[in-house]
Amino acid sequence: MLGSFSVGKTSLVERYVRSLFSDKYLSTMGVKISKKTLAIDETHVNLVLWDMEGKDIYAKVNMAYLRGAMGFFAVADGTRKETLETAVTLCEAAFKTAGDIPFRLLVNKADMRDRWEVNDALLAPLAERGVQVLPTSAKTGAGVEEAFVSLARSMLGKAP
Repeated sequence: MLGSFSVGKTSLVERYVRSLFSDKYLSTMGVKISKKTLAIDETHVNLVLWDMEGKDIYAKVNMAYLRGAMGFFAVADGTRKETLETAVTLCEAAFKTAGDIPFRLLVNKADMRDRWEVNDALLAPLAERGVQVLPTSAKTGAGVEEAFVSLARSMLGKAP
């Protein structure tokens, strides 16, 4: 999980792994690791989720955490368009470290879509480049399960 501070990376993991959501913001320091097993067709997949501390566009991420990764999420906050730029920059850095691995760009806080600064005009160039952009809401759970399953399918080489 890569992205700026307070985009909802930890909340997305908590929603997916434990079906929980909290409005209390606690900044992740370093990396927090969670695990979840899911079934893709007849294949059992053990996900090891590395929730990395948030970074702004100028901060250096410890990309060593990505060595050996089979996929990743870049997360943006739909209510703050600058987090989209950070997510895209982090994707580029991740590819330099981990190679061409599956990823999804999550635009979180879909429950607050009426306040989104990230609009279709900002997302269109990414979609044209083949980036799979998925709206999610850690608060309501909308799109969260689908996002993790989609990434897991891609990591297995199956259609998303």
